[in-house]
Amino acid sequence: MNRSPFSALRFVARLVFALVTAGAAAADAARGFRAGAARGDITPDLGIMIVGGFSPYPAKHIHDPLYVRALVFDDGKQRIAFAICDNLGMPREVCDEARRLTAQLTGIPASHVLVAGTHTHSAGSARPSLGPATDRPGGALVATTELNAYQRMIARRVADTVQCAVNNLTPAKLGWGAGSLPSQVFNRRWHVKSEDVRRNPFGGVDTVRMNPPVASPELIRPAGPTDPEITFLSVQTTAGRPLALFANYSLHYVGGVMANTISADYFGCFSSRIEELLGAEKQDPPFVGILTNGTSGDINNNDVLAKRAPKAPYEAMRAVANEVAAEVLRAAEDIQYRDTLTLDARALELPLAARRPTPEMVARARDLLAKPAGPAAWHPNERVYAERVLQIADLPADVTIPLQAFRLGDLGIAAIPCEVFAETGLELKATTPFAKSFTLEIANGYYGYLPTPPQHKLGGYETWIGTNRLEVDASVKIVAAIQRMWAEMKPEAPLVR
Repeated sequence: MNRSPFSALRFVARLVFALVTAGAAAADAARGFRAGAARGDITPDLGIMIVGGFSPYPAKHIHDPLYVRALVFDDGKQRIAFAICDNLGMPREVCDEARRLTAQLTGIPASHVLVAGTHTHSAGSARPSLGPATDRPGGALVATTELNAYQRMIARRVADTVQCAVNNLTPAKLGWGAGSLPSQVFNRRWHVKSEDVRRNPFGGVDTVRMNPPVASPELIRPAGPTDPEITFLSVQTTAGRPLALFANYSLHYVGGVMANTISADYFGCFSSRIEELLGAEKQDPPFVGILTNGTSGDINNNDVLAKRAPKAPYEAMRAVANEVAAEVLRAAEDIQYRDTLTLDARALELPLAARRPTPEMVARARDLLAKPAGPAAWHPNERVYAERVLQIADLPADVTIPLQAFRLGDLGIAAIPCEVFAETGLELKATTPFAKSFTLEIANGYYGYLPTPPQHKLGGYETWIGTNRLEVDASVKIVAAIQRMWAEMKPEAPLVR
């Protein structure tokens, strides 16, 4: 068969393209494992609303700046990126835009980009501006199509910071380890005797109470476990210079921030302290320390069995950060580093039913809000939740949430867009196919708290409609989905430690 000159040219062009592509792939593989880190400032303008409590207030002072801290890994075949933001929790539309821009700017697929909040309660709101109900815990219950100025800034800064981390890619080695710090984690959900302190804002009485009165004779027992483990990745250049440290601890926020003040809480303190302990100050490129929030939806650092002595502002967060950093440094002495490992990532959209109020709840909410505001007759936040009940009553009955799973050699990482209970995190750790795994919460979106079905039966703040958005069996379905993704990436020969 005779080929036309154009066919021959096309054949030659395809051959050249294939050879160039193969050569580039071979060059990437020859470079081996690389890593890069960077951080970008996401401190908002003063005047933005701080939304960590039931009464939002405008920021009037900045105690310490807020950052997005990015870490990129490259195994010669593919790249994954983690971008951790000092924020209470970003809605999906912000995370989606951040991942889209990152993919556009860096070429890393959105499925391989994780964007999560630390859950500091003293950051500027990254929620849509839809009115007072959106600026309280739980946030907006409806998505918006247009981002506001701060949301756009966060999304762009995530992409830019990941690009800077890509620019900083260098031959590297990675090790992981785990320590334990049980003294700072307490389950905040308690069985208590008195029905008066177990009232809910819907006119009923729960079985448990979140944050019950301290040192009260009414206390019986906590309603769930804690997870004291600190799991971490230590990244060094092949010459042994610290490049980044990425830690995960299942503790909510710490607090102790002055009113109307921006702060990254103990997450920011940890970043500075681990840099000092590793002697990594004044490096070029700079060392990046990252502390992520594990499964802490029902965990804080307040021991309700005994009253604590008052602390100065910021004292508690520094103390907790110092203890976490010290335990990481201790555990890091035993880790083994590798300069060759396989990266992998999975992402899926999981359909779930959304929580919806009953007709009786809607009728009660309308009656409450029809009356002039005054002292609460049944519960101090009954009007807040009445607003939420009406806000969500007519929303769609279904929702789809993003889940991610990662493999870094023999280590697994999961990402869930909720405030996850400790027992769910413990279940994932116990059933992982990897040598070790951990979970990041509030990742790639925010869909409220994620109690287990037995915790739903107990009631409490984290299970209330308007705080909890997903069906009662959501945690079961999420765990199963992550286990499936991990199974697809199961290493052939896990490291025996």
